Amino acid sequence: MIEKKLDRAIRDFIWNIVEVHSQLEEINNIWAVMLGISEPQWLILMAIDELDDGRGVAGVDVASKLRIHPAFVTNQTKSLEKKGLLAREPSSKDARFILMSLTAKARAEMGKLSKKKGVLNSTIFNDLDEMSLTDLNAALRSIAKNTRMAARLLAVDL
Repeated sequence: MIEKKLDRAIRDFIWNIVEVHSQLEEINNIWAVMLGISEPQWLILMAIDELDDGRGVAGVDVASKLRIHPAFVTNQTKSLEKKGLLAREPSSKDARFILMSLTAKARAEMGKLSKKKGVLNSTIFNDLDEMSLTDLNAALRSIAKNTRMAARLLAVDL
């Protein structure tokens, strides 16, 4: 009986994650459309904004954050550079690495969206206080780590 309840709780959790992922994907797509870019390009801009400490971000770091192939990041960032949303400069330490940062244009465009983002975040996280959100994030980090391990174990069986 306890195993059935645990199995049901796990399945409910997985379906809730699937739904949240789907809704966030839809929201990200809307943000992207507002900027005239694709959803993957929007996520790349968001990752660069998150990772950049003022010195630029390497494509491999963006790829790692988004769990996508570095070549895809390179391809998409070239397009973002052409649109004036991204600056790409060779690293001063190693010219083989390209460091990326948001342009003033990108920051201005994203700034225009920040008020709407605040409203959306308030709506999405309305039922959670800071402590609950902190606890949820800790649990999700642990589940993400364990999921990566489970995926590797499953791949070994293939």
